[in-house]
Amino acid sequence: MSENFRIIFGYILICLLWGSTWLAIRLGLDSLTPILSAGLRFLLASGFIFILMKITKRKIQTDKVSIKLYLILGVFSFVIPFALVYWAEQFISSALTSILFGLFPFFVIFFSKLLMPNEKIGLYQTVAVILGFVGTLIIFGNELSLDISNDLWGMLAVIGSAFLQGWIAVIIKKSGKHLDPISMNLVPILLAGIVMTLSGYFFEDMTKVVFTSKAIGSIIYLALFGTLFTFTIYYWLMQRINVVILSLSTFITPIIAIILGYLVLNEKLSFLTLIGGGIVLSGIVVANMQGLIKYYKVKFGIK
Repeated sequence: MSENFRIIFGYILICLLWGSTWLAIRLGLDSLTPILSAGLRFLLASGFIFILMKITKRKIQTDKVSIKLYLILGVFSFVIPFALVYWAEQFISSALTSILFGLFPFFVIFFSKLLMPNEKIGLYQTVAVILGFVGTLIIFGNELSLDISNDLWGMLAVIGSAFLQGWIAVIIKKSGKHLDPISMNLVPILLAGIVMTLSGYFFEDMTKVVFTSKAIGSIIYLALFGTLFTFTIYYWLMQRINVVILSLSTFITPIIAIILGYLVLNEKLSFLTLIGGGIVLSGIVVANMQGLIKYYKVKFGIK
């Protein structure tokens, strides 16, 4: 299997899996509180990672740079951003959350320019991010309700989450090339699991928590497929492709979530969703246009 094929397959897989997590989260929250649910997801995922490390005979890298990155990743990519989004969704709609988190690729471009001036961010990538954001606006625009006086803090929380995730993505791209994609997740996800589980237990209403079979299934699915597989593949891809192109997966996952909602929950699939989805996908094509042009020039001997 060629490297290019594995990259394409990995990219498609994380989009499909992360898109499916929205449905899994929604099903789990029927009987679980948000922060506790996320914490249990990460705790279980850290156990899966530990087992996989034992099977594949991987060890945690303990040099100073790695330990520093583990702590930064745990706090600023898991604990704070996930807590901000879960907290925000108590006050703002999922549509508004999706649109605001669509700022993530813009923050990736900003931090790439700031911290990695040698990382090439071309016109194609910039146009692709704009197309992705416009597509997201079209998809969720008809569901959008906005009341600045009541929604401001929730909006700022989601933007803050996107800001932190953009910063961390570039930090890992710049300084984490030596990290193993599997073992690098153990400490950050374990830290997130402990902090969020304890926070949920002490600060959320535990009388609402019921561990139904659906809730347990949700946690297991999110831990295994929505965390172990996705983050391992994500960081593997980050070591191999442009970080802006990787960040565009943010625009694809809501489309997958909408399609699954239509297929599983019989939710409405509007014409605007199809148009917006088409614009998002065109952005992915544009992002890879330079590589496609180069490929066909080589294939057909065009100079």
